[in-house]
Amino acid sequence: MKVEQIYTGCLAEAAYYIESNGEAAIIDPLRETAPYLERAKADGARIKYVLETHFHADFVSGHLDLAKKTGATIVFGPTAQPNFKAHVAKDGEELKLGKIRIKVLHTPGHTMESSTYLLLDENGKEYAIFTGDTLFMGDVGRPDLAVKTDLSREDLAGHLYDSLRNKIMPLPDKVIVYPGHGAGSACGKKMSKETWGYLGDQKKTNYALQPMSREEFVKEVTEGLVEPPQYFPKNAVMNKMGYDSLDEVFDRGLHPLSVRAFKAAWAEEEALVIDTRLQDVFAKGFIPGSIFIGIDDNFAMWVGALINDLQQPILFVVEPGREKEVITRLSRVGYDNPIGYLEGSFEAWKNAGEEVDTIDEVTPEQLAKLYKDKSINILDVRKESEYNAQHVVGAQNFPLDFINKNMSEVNRDTKYYVHCAGGYRSMIAASILKSRGFDKLVNIQGGFKALEELKQLPLTEYHEQITEL
Repeated sequence: MKVEQIYTGCLAEAAYYIESNGEAAIIDPLRETAPYLERAKADGARIKYVLETHFHADFVSGHLDLAKKTGATIVFGPTAQPNFKAHVAKDGEELKLGKIRIKVLHTPGHTMESSTYLLLDENGKEYAIFTGDTLFMGDVGRPDLAVKTDLSREDLAGHLYDSLRNKIMPLPDKVIVYPGHGAGSACGKKMSKETWGYLGDQKKTNYALQPMSREEFVKEVTEGLVEPPQYFPKNAVMNKMGYDSLDEVFDRGLHPLSVRAFKAAWAEEEALVIDTRLQDVFAKGFIPGSIFIGIDDNFAMWVGALINDLQQPILFVVEPGREKEVITRLSRVGYDNPIGYLEGSFEAWKNAGEEVDTIDEVTPEQLAKLYKDKSINILDVRKESEYNAQHVVGAQNFPLDFINKNMSEVNRDTKYYVHCAGGYRSMIAASILKSRGFDKLVNIQGGFKALEELKQLPLTEYHEQITEL
């Protein structure tokens, strides 16, 4: 028996590869199929099952492409109603995989179809549970991400209470817990940094598994919930209803375009131009009107949070050799309409004599001097919870997450010094504002961390941060 966690940091997502005696199962795969096909090939195994713990909201799963390429059976838990061929398992049903078995435990609460897969070894011993978004390390899944339901989040939280206490907690302490996400995912609020652990440890340390009434549990897991990223319900619908093959998405997007063709496509298709280069490089020169979302950070999450239309035509600027990576990461969150990239990257644009824009920047030391000498406007684009924990005295909180809703809170005639925690989010915010006619923007290099380390600006008293979802 082989069990392998395949963790993708930019989405804080865990997929799983299980193999026994030449048969394999994949749990909650990402959109691209190659990693799973390669692992099975290396073991000389046939992928028999693609197991889905639920209809995911935070990414588009690879279940359809993987099943098509391997002939594997897609499996969902009870009550799921997918719009494609799949096996909807019964609660307690066991699936044979080589010399082992996988038992389906219906654990509604995060969503109503949510299920946990219990791995039984060759001797029938309970070995591990693959919990999806039912149970995380240090947390449980938020109960407000179902595709469509007449139940309130409080109703779902009540179901989660029952699932944890009736299906999960009675299992032996030595059972390994393999969750669907780790810290950084918006599917939970108190996840620890570990990506797996033992159930016995979770019974001791996970707040949601401590003795409490149903009412206390419901209050605990619903407290602090804010509106989920706008792409979540759209991804959940795609996972339920189906989507285009990733190969088709590559066919649409892997088109190198000359500067002239790039400009024509931009105008004709009303496309959005995303610049995926490093933030420091972007600041020094970029195509006017383009938006910075760097590929070397939480690219997919920020694309999903900021671009409302999944069918938005997208052109992109990318370092040569990383074109396929950009399209893959767009597709992971359902943005399936890339229409090409600038051949030769930004250098080609500049060498063609086209207009170039820049983002002004200041060092923390320069900002401290400006702050002392005169009144300045500081725009803090971190989450509200980060801002409330501690911020520069007088700074205005303008969370990047909700920039599209809160544009009325900023003024085109005001000069803003913009920062986040480290510089990535502030460059995104500055690029968006710049594209909308805000010309008086200055990015603070190094963000709040650098300002805090400098110890030359007045900061509010520190309060323990409560993670927002």
